[in-house]
Amino acid sequence: MVFLIKACQLLLSLSILVILHEFGHYIAARLFKIRVEKFYLFFNPWFSILKKKIGNTEWGIGWLPLGGYVKISGMIDESMDKEQMSKPPQPWEFRSKPAWQRLIVMIGGVVVNLILGILIYIFVVFSWGEEQVQTKNLNHGLNIHQSLAKYNINNGDNIIAINNKEVKHINDINNGLLLRNYRELRVKHKNGTVESITLPDNIDYELFEAGAFPVVTLQSYAIVQSVNPGSIAENAGFVKGDEIRKIKQETVYYGDIQPILRENAGKTITVDIIRDGQEMTINTPVGSDSLIGFSYNIESFIEKDKIQTVYYSFLGSIGRGMNRGLNTLGDYVAQLKFLFTKKGATSLGGFGAIGNLFPAQWDWQKFWLNTALISIILAFMNILPIPALDGGHVVFLLYEIITGKEAPQKILEYAQYVGFFILISLLIYANGNDLYRAIFGGF
Repeated sequence: MVFLIKACQLLLSLSILVILHEFGHYIAARLFKIRVEKFYLFFNPWFSILKKKIGNTEWGIGWLPLGGYVKISGMIDESMDKEQMSKPPQPWEFRSKPAWQRLIVMIGGVVVNLILGILIYIFVVFSWGEEQVQTKNLNHGLNIHQSLAKYNINNGDNIIAINNKEVKHINDINNGLLLRNYRELRVKHKNGTVESITLPDNIDYELFEAGAFPVVTLQSYAIVQSVNPGSIAENAGFVKGDEIRKIKQETVYYGDIQPILRENAGKTITVDIIRDGQEMTINTPVGSDSLIGFSYNIESFIEKDKIQTVYYSFLGSIGRGMNRGLNTLGDYVAQLKFLFTKKGATSLGGFGAIGNLFPAQWDWQKFWLNTALISIILAFMNILPIPALDGGHVVFLLYEIITGKEAPQKILEYAQYVGFFILISLLIYANGNDLYRAIFGGF
């Protein structure tokens, strides 16, 4: 059922985005009186699920949900219609129009996706407001990835400012460190002292390679998720659902568990838990490998009451929504630097990874937020100068505008073949990563 709910959200989101993207091309083409022969949601090799011809355009739904397309007369595109291109140009064809008009047609889809993403953010901010967590108000500090410990930033500390700006949301820290080159932190330690800390320039790559995404979250207790049969944990008396509160009489949070177990490998420790509302103490040995045989996870954040929703007027929502949209675009472009690392290459995901963005239960707010994110990603990806993408066509059109000469038709045809090979290879690789993770649980 969870898979079905996520799949339905993904299919609806992509359908909306693909249709509107192709409408961007369609409207621009019709504006310049260019004939559009086909308009399809999804691809239709060999047959279509639905199709109907209205005027000069065949409208349809294909069976292969990998995107969509418009077939524009007189253009070398996905159809590779060489027969049409071998005939003399007609007034209604793409190739008969000035280069500046063809350029507008090619960027129409990208422009629609970018504007759509920003409009959705405006709509979401106006309808649901925005969540804020001012970290200066937290009593339990933050759950901080252990990679920052060597810089004297430990689990339970509180990052109250970054680059001299007060933290108003956890993502101010996560995006700031990983994507925005923020390096100056003001940290309030558990003992109450406040320290200014400057992180090294390469901290973004260091955190990424360590798997620190997110770098920080709201603080939470650890909840036992499963106990291995015959393990130390089972013999000691742990059961699923135990909430770990203290180890060796010291309060511990989710991020404290593994470091403490490593420090006490081969020793016996006391663990205070809450089970069914009752406090209990368990004495348990720790294996020499620092394991005791249970898995644990975050059940809920301790200070959910510190999460506040800020509402905006309609005019305020416009400014805030535009800011979120542009920040989303900037953050997405910034994270591409990680693709050129070993971990980044194996982290690349396909439809499975995109589907997992959506919640297990239908939530319209999260649906629209994810749709806005994907829309902006599609805008950026489509404008990349890769043959077969909109950006590939844009490169050739810019060449023509600058030099006054059209690129040879053979070059355009070969570029389409190369582009398709690149895109199919990336598609297979990304979805192969999803399949590998689904079977083996990661790399």
